[in-house]
Amino acid sequence: MSSVEEFRAPRPEYVPGHGLLKGRTAVITAAAGAGIGGATARRFLEEGACIVIGDAHARRLSAAEEALAEEFGAGNVASLPCDVTEETEVQALFDRAVREHGGLDIIVNNAGLGGTAELVDMTDEQWSKVIDVTLNGTFRCTRAALRTLKAAGRGGVVVNNASVVGWRAQAGQAHYAAAKAGVMALTRCAAVEAAAYGVRVNAVAPSLAMHPHLVKVTSAELLAELTEREVFGRYAEPWEVANAIVFLASGYSSYMTGETVSISSQRA
Repeated sequence: MSSVEEFRAPRPEYVPGHGLLKGRTAVITAAAGAGIGGATARRFLEEGACIVIGDAHARRLSAAEEALAEEFGAGNVASLPCDVTEETEVQALFDRAVREHGGLDIIVNNAGLGGTAELVDMTDEQWSKVIDVTLNGTFRCTRAALRTLKAAGRGGVVVNNASVVGWRAQAGQAHYAAAKAGVMALTRCAAVEAAAYGVRVNAVAPSLAMHPHLVKVTSAELLAELTEREVFGRYAEPWEVANAIVFLASGYSSYMTGETVSISSQRA
């Protein structure tokens, strides 16, 4: 099939929670929006977890906490503004989780920054900003998570958000692709080190999960082109990616570490 018009898979039904994360405490970064982070926060609550969410946008974060607390209970949701490029804010987020719930079990490193620029036109600032948020931010949060989990001595799980772009070439995405490939490599190395104290580290690599922010920063032409690459003829819903994150965070993936799971129907 050559175009998205020839085939479009029906939207799947939303999967209800099954208590897969009952009794667990999770930190989720960049969780204030309508994308993968926000969907993951909701899915974790539906699966029985308590969550501490962070985001660089304080106003949106406060609104997200309020909405989730009203639905799932104030005792199950806490938040703290967190810019993952700032080490003190990262550490404060993890300290909040331990203070609120007495410990930490799961960390989802969702924060990332994209952009489009051809290499010949890309500035050092554009390159560095994407790398600092997407790769360095994941490093800072993974480091804080592993320090916390190692000290507690009760195991745990880290799930990083990578991208299929880390494997595949796409014009205008050199900085983002390099950052996401780095996240995959960081995941593998962290997993080898963390296995000694019972912590698993994995990643998801989505292709195209649609959310309002993506629509604002991406042209309609590019979105149409990316959607056409998907053999389902549609983009993923953010909660479909969140389902895979739930799997990696749960006991169902107990013998997986250092892996990057592709969440994609994209043609290679």
